Amino acid sequence: MKSMYSILFILLLFMAGCEGNKQSADDFITVDVTAKYPYKKLILQDFMDVEYIPLETNDEFVCGNFVRAVGRNHVIVTNRSNDGNIYVFDRKGRALRKINRKGQGGEEYNGLSSIVLDEDNNELFINDSYSNKIQVYDLKGNFKRKLSTNKDFLFVDMYNFDEEHLICHDSFNDNSTVAFHAGQSFMLISKLDGSISKEIQIPYEEKKSIVIKTPKDEKTGLYHAFMPSTVHPIVPYFADYALNEISADTIYCFSDHMMKPLVVRTPSVCSMTPERFLLLSLLTDRYYFMEAITKEIEFSPTDLVYDKQEKALFRYKVYNSDYTNDKEAFLKSTPLNGEIPSCQYLEAWELVQNYEGGRLKGKLKEVAAKLDSEDNPVIMLIKHKK
Repeated sequence: MKSMYSILFILLLFMAGCEGNKQSADDFITVDVTAKYPYKKLILQDFMDVEYIPLETNDEFVCGNFVRAVGRNHVIVTNRSNDGNIYVFDRKGRALRKINRKGQGGEEYNGLSSIVLDEDNNELFINDSYSNKIQVYDLKGNFKRKLSTNKDFLFVDMYNFDEEHLICHDSFNDNSTVAFHAGQSFMLISKLDGSISKEIQIPYEEKKSIVIKTPKDEKTGLYHAFMPSTVHPIVPYFADYALNEISADTIYCFSDHMMKPLVVRTPSVCSMTPERFLLLSLLTDRYYFMEAITKEIEFSPTDLVYDKQEKALFRYKVYNSDYTNDKEAFLKSTPLNGEIPSCQYLEAWELVQNYEGGRLKGKLKEVAAKLDSEDNPVIMLIKHKK
């Protein structure tokens, strides 16, 4: 009971601070994760801008569909296999260069957990989380320095916070099936050496994990672990960051180094067996897109959206108006940055089929008209309206 009062006190302090910054009560919402909400149909282009980037295809640039980073002038793509290839395109999709520094050496990486693009400093931060290091290269692949990280941390989600820092999430602390660390899951680390500059404090009563672990196989001694692919602990929104600590009942906005409540869930995650988590997917100036998902092996989500204009919650479906038929847009991909919160890849062969079948219009039809079915995918960026 004492811990519950402490958490409530901290939350009230956060809320009082927000009032000091003239945050109104409407700036955070309450979501009942057990409620049944009505459906709402949305058209993507009504509230977001869409940009299509056909990636150039040549003998050196037959690449996969894993978009790692997008900046003002560059698009960074890798394959989903651990081959070490990093493909650098310009913003129009023209192939610039291929980088591969995979290896065991001090200036190389073993894997690609995530990539942060810092165009202002002409740098790529290659997160090799399982080797506990972040390698920094220039945009031509020249090694610049290594950031050594604590071996007890497993950074997967990582973003360019400011000139001196990255904002990171410790996935091991949040989702370990073995043990949980003391401390917090979110932190700012130095771009210079990887040291922790700030732990971001989020109150919670009991540590929870969304990972489901199967019993150990007596013959092989192995077990399997499952978690949904739509868990995004850090959701950038322009210069702010929504931080989703799944053990907490509140999703916070981290803005100007201050914490502000954004979404409060009910009932408490600690009161539910199995737990039903609330995950944030995407923020716009009008909508909060979320999903409620129960910790069961099927991980069947309920897609939710809060409409700030109507001040109401709905289940939703969002459709891309560049298709003549009802083609749903996926809004739960890993956010790229504060201006591009979602991204899809569109296979060239499928676009060619839809073009020939008369199922495309607008910008997408123009792009598809120039494609060959063997081309690299088209990258669909879902961007905030300007």
